[in-house]
Amino acid sequence: MTQQSLEPKTVAEDAGAGSRVPAGRSWLDRYFHISQRESSIAREVRGGVTTFMAMAYILLLNPLILSGKDAAGDTLGQKALITATAFAAAFTTLLMGFFGKVPLALAAGLSVSGVLSSQVAPQMTWPQAMGMCVMYGAVIMLLVVTGLREMIMNAIPLALKHAITMGIGLFVALIGLVKAGFVHQGKSTPVTLGPTGELAGWPVLLFAATLLAIFMLQARGIPGAILIGIVGGTVVAVVLNAAGVIDPKQWASGAPELHGSAVSMPDFSLFGKVEFGGWGEVGAMTVGMIVFTLVLAGFFDAMATIIGVGTEAKLADAQGRMPGLSKALFIDGAGGAVGGVAGASGQTVFVESATGVGEGARTGLSSVVTGLFFAACLFFTPLTAIVPGEVAAAALVVIGAMMMMNARHVDWADRATAIPVFLTVVIMPFTYSITAGVAAGVISYVAIKVAQGKAREIGAFMWGLTVIFFVYFALNPIESWMGVH
Repeated sequence: MTQQSLEPKTVAEDAGAGSRVPAGRSWLDRYFHISQRESSIAREVRGGVTTFMAMAYILLLNPLILSGKDAAGDTLGQKALITATAFAAAFTTLLMGFFGKVPLALAAGLSVSGVLSSQVAPQMTWPQAMGMCVMYGAVIMLLVVTGLREMIMNAIPLALKHAITMGIGLFVALIGLVKAGFVHQGKSTPVTLGPTGELAGWPVLLFAATLLAIFMLQARGIPGAILIGIVGGTVVAVVLNAAGVIDPKQWASGAPELHGSAVSMPDFSLFGKVEFGGWGEVGAMTVGMIVFTLVLAGFFDAMATIIGVGTEAKLADAQGRMPGLSKALFIDGAGGAVGGVAGASGQTVFVESATGVGEGARTGLSSVVTGLFFAACLFFTPLTAIVPGEVAAAALVVIGAMMMMNARHVDWADRATAIPVFLTVVIMPFTYSITAGVAAGVISYVAIKVAQGKAREIGAFMWGLTVIFFVYFALNPIESWMGVH
């Protein structure tokens, strides 16, 4: 017998013979299939830490987005929002690690938070808005269990999927520009640079410098560029504020100072503040469209992200099948409900999980590590609260730019594709509504296909969406005609 025949086979080599794995493995190795996926505990830990570092910015951005007033004029406290964001991210990521057993981390989806802040809260109370998150999470879980989620994904044209991602990117970027004070509502124009056509104050200049620094770090391929940029911008803000260069009143979210100890107990005051019902003034149609919008916002990126990261980790085959896919999709859907109950907005899989995979992560153990880091952040809320809103807003613009990169997948020479994509992308930020952008894209896509004599290429699901969105646009004239108002 040769020396080669005495050496143990790898999992890949022995896949056809029952996928035998080396004996004497630890329970951790057996539970997470570490050796079977040709990884190691050290790689998983390194990958989990890297993923956390890449997405820790969510602890700053989510509270920034959800800082507005609801219909009753109430706001959510910053400390409570940071606690809720950290808790929901920790819980759902640990859930993905222990039960999904794949290297995917979850946190508050910026697109979902954007919808809650700009479209939902102005029409109802924050507890009712969080109730909408629970409802949309339940809808997505139902779609996964019935197998409809994948059917719907397949029914929507690929170009429109890219358009929705790009539109949400511009929408998120606009939120960042407005939060930073870079863009204002003008007196004679819809929007303007700063309040009077020029940037006003040091904080907005620090936003611009932080934004440029992050882009430069990304261009150099520096891992964790967003987090590094935010930390650097915060240090500069603290120094300028301490030196008296900046008037503390100029900071939109308060001066960047540490009040008291750097460690404190979590503030769970938002946990469980969820309401269902009481939507009489809003109307059933509006409630339905809100839930539908939240499903759209949290729906499209998740499956593509899960498959994309799974492929990078060599867990998915050519058809996109991977171990634990159904569990991963279900947990992602459950993230909507978990985030609503926690008061943090719907949770979804983050594409930053790919950074951990790049460091060698292949199993759910890396997600457990990431989740534990988020859990630890529950006790460091005062440190997180130091970050100025203007500095954190820079990351929103960066995320928007990253989402716009989907434009490279669009065939701009094909009018049947380019026009619906264009309308979807521009109408989202211009109307401050994700629903309006998706509706314009779907209706124009179907209309152009009909005009080209290709009505047979339109599936039943797209026809159904067209009818729904037509009613959405024509709702006010229809109600007026029927004498509702």
